[in-house]
Amino acid sequence: MPAAERVPLRSVTMWLLLQSLLLLASCLPSAAAFPKGCYPSEEEGLKTFRCSNARLTEVPRDIPNDTNKLFLDSNRIPFLPRDAFRDLPLLLELDLSHNAIASVESGAFRGLAEHLHSLDLSSNRLVSVSKDAFSNLKAKVNLSNNPWLCDCRLQELIRTVDLAAGSSGGIVCHSSAQEEHVGKAFLQVIADTDFCNVYKKTTDIAMLVTMFGWFAMVISYLVYYVRQNQEDARRHLEYLKSLPSKQRRSEESSTISTVV
Repeated sequence: MPAAERVPLRSVTMWLLLQSLLLLASCLPSAAAFPKGCYPSEEEGLKTFRCSNARLTEVPRDIPNDTNKLFLDSNRIPFLPRDAFRDLPLLLELDLSHNAIASVESGAFRGLAEHLHSLDLSSNRLVSVSKDAFSNLKAKVNLSNNPWLCDCRLQELIRTVDLAAGSSGGIVCHSSAQEEHVGKAFLQVIADTDFCNVYKKTTDIAMLVTMFGWFAMVISYLVYYVRQNQEDARRHLEYLKSLPSKQRRSEESSTISTVV
């Protein structure tokens, strides 16, 4: 075959090869789409996505939606927004330990209730979290090593979640309305103290004090009103006494009728 005829055939072959490579690349997840320090892998037959020590300040958005295990530990994530993991329906394990998480919005774990069986939030900055943030979640949760405020809200949270084995002793009162609770394990404290019952009593007392205050104000106003009327009537009667007798009798009758 002449060389002039072989050149177009070679060009067509190269073009087809290039198209095949482009098609293959489009079908694979792009490593460039992942945050620096993050990479997918497979561990024990489970699809894993690791972002440990990646200096993240938020939950990444480009996590493969078929991920089974997600490691976001040892980063700088400050809070978990609503629907942070809604695109990960197959997630089984979620490690968020050793971050700076101080806030968890209600619905942050929405979509994970059916499959998630392990959630690690240890060694963060959690002080107080609503029980609604973990609504319907069946996972074993690790809440240890956080600066917890021991109150009714924490008591309701502990009753809602299923604590990971061996983690309960690490839930310690960093602060509390009662100084003697500070530094003690929360489960040890609530064995003797019902924070929610104490809160209810305090609320009831505050309501009674408020109602008594309003009642006292109403009574004071009524007493003032009666005394003021009596004083006005007395002055008017004294004025009538200074009038001539005929006019005085007529004015007295009018005044008595008004007072009655």
